[in-house]
Amino acid sequence: MATPILIQDIARYDGQDVTVRGWLYDKTHKGKLAFLKVRDGSGIAQCVAFQKEMDPAQFETAIALSQESSLIVSGVVRKDDRAPGYPGGYEIGIRSLEVIQAADEYPITPKEHGTEFLMDHRHLWLRSTRQWAILRIRATIIKAIRDWLDDHGYLLVDTPILTPAAGENTTTLFQIDYFGEPAFLAQTGQLYNEANMAAHGKVYCFGPTFRAEKSKTRRHLMEFWMVEPEMAFFDLDALIEMEQDFVSTIVQTVLAKRRQELAILERDTTRLENIAPPFPRITYTEAVKRLQTLAAQTDDPEQKALLNITWGEDFGAPHETAIAEMFDRPVFVTHYPVEAKAFYMQPNAENPQVVNCTDLLAPEGYGEITGGSERIFDAALLEERVKTMSIPREAYAWYLDLRRFGSVPHAGFGLGVERVVAWICGLPHIRETIPYPRMLSRNYP
Repeated sequence: MATPILIQDIARYDGQDVTVRGWLYDKTHKGKLAFLKVRDGSGIAQCVAFQKEMDPAQFETAIALSQESSLIVSGVVRKDDRAPGYPGGYEIGIRSLEVIQAADEYPITPKEHGTEFLMDHRHLWLRSTRQWAILRIRATIIKAIRDWLDDHGYLLVDTPILTPAAGENTTTLFQIDYFGEPAFLAQTGQLYNEANMAAHGKVYCFGPTFRAEKSKTRRHLMEFWMVEPEMAFFDLDALIEMEQDFVSTIVQTVLAKRRQELAILERDTTRLENIAPPFPRITYTEAVKRLQTLAAQTDDPEQKALLNITWGEDFGAPHETAIAEMFDRPVFVTHYPVEAKAFYMQPNAENPQVVNCTDLLAPEGYGEITGGSERIFDAALLEERVKTMSIPREAYAWYLDLRRFGSVPHAGFGLGVERVVAWICGLPHIRETIPYPRMLSRNYP
């Protein structure tokens, strides 16, 4: 009796009768031979239909199969270094074939399709080898994130998706009606995470977050996944040490476990191989000076305009890209101006014009992948910041309350999963990093 197997394990069954259940990815037919590429979610195997070795009716069925028909194939595994597929190097000589459902004409073919067409058919595009590889890498990144945090004493504590107030910028909120009262989709779990931190010491939340940013850039989504660790008794230096170990482990885990998928994406991993602590770090002030120097040196008026920046302004994508390309691995930019950052960030003791924060910029134009800071832990200072920034105190009363009962210095950051996926995979646009992207002009399918 044939043994049911997953294609990813095919090498273990050389010479054995096996059964594979999946879908027809592609097919070629040459006289008495038909080569069926069958995928089962774990990989793709070449299955060879030879007329002399099969029931005639089943052979006719094999050569007539339409793309993405669901089927069950049984046959003998044979080693053949030329056999295509993932993992490849083995094929199945078909002895019997059962069709579960003959697919209609499949809309996504090997020909070139426009981006909008593919996005309209995202539910089917996910079956392509490229998207298969990306989502397997995404899953490995998420597992590496959770494994590292779980192994280093962090507790996963879930935070609300429906919130009564903004966590970041009030202009990017998705508002909903909550039984007659306004509520918002969470931009971050951080504020609640600070309460969780006071209960458990080192915590993280991990889930979807929402930003109503009217942006069409290749880096932005309206809905994305973020992991947010928060740690008691951490200062900025401890935060940076933790982040660089954390991010390095994520990258090296993908390199160790997903070489095949990276190869499918034709990702040049040369620069990823070098991702290891310590990461370089520069201050915001130093970064501004470097950008101003670059702007002064270029003769291109457009480039000059893109790079020029005045101290106090936040960085845009061209600034982040230019800074990151000065280094061979991610770079920490620290101590941004108070006005450019959120109300809860701790001012620097020596220079209160800046806060003790850091953004981690990925190389190759992928921008900020983490943003974090020391948090204000003094009740009076936080009250002052809330008042200065005209933040409605009543919505944050519980958050301010945390500073009255055993407040301690603490720090944390958020890491955007999709930007990390884009960077590690080398993708030109963030829309491929999540199964069903929500963008400014798209919430279908």
